Amino acid sequence: MIKDITIGQFFPGKSFIHKLDARTKIVSTLLFLVFIVVCKNFYSLGLMCAFGIIVYLMSRISPKVILKSLKPLVPIVLLTTVLQLYYIKDGNLLFEWKFISITDKGVFTAIFIAARIFTLLLVSSLLTYTTSPTDLTDAIEKLLSPLKVFKIEVHTFAMMMTIALRFIPILVDEIDRIMSAQKARGADFENGNIVKRIKALFPIFIPLFISAFKRAIELADAMYCRCYTGGEGRTRMRQMKFSWRDAVAGVVTTLVCVAIILLNIFFENLI
Repeated sequence: MIKDITIGQFFPGKSFIHKLDARTKIVSTLLFLVFIVVCKNFYSLGLMCAFGIIVYLMSRISPKVILKSLKPLVPIVLLTTVLQLYYIKDGNLLFEWKFISITDKGVFTAIFIAARIFTLLLVSSLLTYTTSPTDLTDAIEKLLSPLKVFKIEVHTFAMMMTIALRFIPILVDEIDRIMSAQKARGADFENGNIVKRIKALFPIFIPLFISAFKRAIELADAMYCRCYTGGEGRTRMRQMKFSWRDAVAGVVTTLVCVAIILLNIFFENLI
């Protein structure tokens, strides 16, 4: 299960999505995340989900990657679904047994929220899947450059965000390695009640924190040895430029957002 987490990984490629400017991908991703939350009915969410699948296919990333990233979310989605079925009492009664009653409104809401969670993960993951850490850092710095007026270290902030994203897969591999070592020593992470399982995880946290701090110190030493001084006076070998692909992506993003608004207006009371 731990190995299935793919958030923060980058998969090189030459697809249309890979060739987009990183700034375009960041702005489009943020807009899509906002409008996924704004979706009020199945029509608007269905459009967003279909568009996310199309973009994912255009990126030419293996379907196994997204399936692996969705796998850890299944327990969360199931729990959310059950809670929606239990707490929502509006609508026509479909099933009743003792204190449990399920209505069509609860079923629709549960499916809607599950689809929204999966769509959020699909859209947000594409950003790191198709954008290199260097491009991501430069794009964040460019987008936040107006904050320099307030004497905010934009480059440092962008670098911290990028390093945090890139450390996710490294820490995931570290957790898996520690768990394998603990299992070889007789640790049991799968049997027992929830309290025992939580207690069994404590021996993982200490070596994980030690390893994380050790990696952070090694990274800081490496940056210091290479005379890294932040963004002041820094030049770039590759200059970021918008192309016709970014114009097309901007137009498509705008059309999808407008369509979401119109679908919310015309089908406001669908669920």
